[in-house]
Amino acid sequence: MPLHPQRKEVMKTLEPEVDAWMQEYLIPAEKIWQPTDLLPDSSNENFYEAVRQIREEARELPYDFWVVLVADTITEEALPTYESWIMDIEGVEQHERNGWSRWTRHWTAEENRHGDALNKYLYLSGMVNMKEIEITTQHIISDGFAIGTGRDPYKNFVYTSFQELATHISHKRVGQLAQKKQNKLLGNMCKLIAGDEMRHYMAYRSFIQRIFSVDPSEMMIAFSDMMKTKIVMPAQFIRESGGVIGDAFENFSNAAQRLGVYTTEDYIDILKKLTDFWDITNIRELNDKSERARDYIMNLPDRLAKISERIKIPQDPYAFKWVTV
Repeated sequence: MPLHPQRKEVMKTLEPEVDAWMQEYLIPAEKIWQPTDLLPDSSNENFYEAVRQIREEARELPYDFWVVLVADTITEEALPTYESWIMDIEGVEQHERNGWSRWTRHWTAEENRHGDALNKYLYLSGMVNMKEIEITTQHIISDGFAIGTGRDPYKNFVYTSFQELATHISHKRVGQLAQKKQNKLLGNMCKLIAGDEMRHYMAYRSFIQRIFSVDPSEMMIAFSDMMKTKIVMPAQFIRESGGVIGDAFENFSNAAQRLGVYTTEDYIDILKKLTDFWDITNIRELNDKSERARDYIMNLPDRLAKISERIKIPQDPYAFKWVTV
């Protein structure tokens, strides 16, 4: 017996539409950018000169920048955890290779390029302790993560809609900071990654929009449930060597807030963008429970804004094992 029989049935109903979403939001491997398009060619006689330039440009970037870039890279490299999690969602049915499982594999393949490109850049930069980064990456994959979605497809797609836009914002702003320091290679890399994340965000929000059209009450309840528990980002489970799950997150988050890369205000803004796109104020035929769920969602931005006003961000950077600068 499925955990969410009605929601699983909706997934089956929408499954024939997934191929069209793949055509709209994913790009074939032969046409999309690859990490080698951006990084120095090791077979080129000018390779060492290109690496020296990367190292010189890297020295211009501040400490908090490297903390955020490392954490973003580790988050991207935790991809095996994300694929196994999505493949376990009710209705994806990985063994049947249906539309949803095809989407997940192709989405994973696109996402895989992000960690690959960023990891190689960090290695060439000479500004970080790669072994410590590798240990943290191994931990975040082996530890797994509990984000409060279970196998529920509705909750999981709310999460991915939120998370993809959050990663778009973070990569975009990291790229902009790099560009300001005349680091064109890293700036362009982050810009391209941010573009991928935007496409993926647009896909997942379209999944939810379609679910709202066929099962509005259950979708509203799932949306509210996720916001009540708060969207937990994968980076929340990051730890350094010798640490415990999640003990590095707060210091990373403080660095991101000091840089203005991803803030509490961004979290609130993402919530507003999603409620506007899904037009939840105008959704009809809701039952009493889902009406209450909608009221909760609509009142939440103001509540979060009041809470954010009381948050004080420490200004002294924490000394991470990842960064040597």
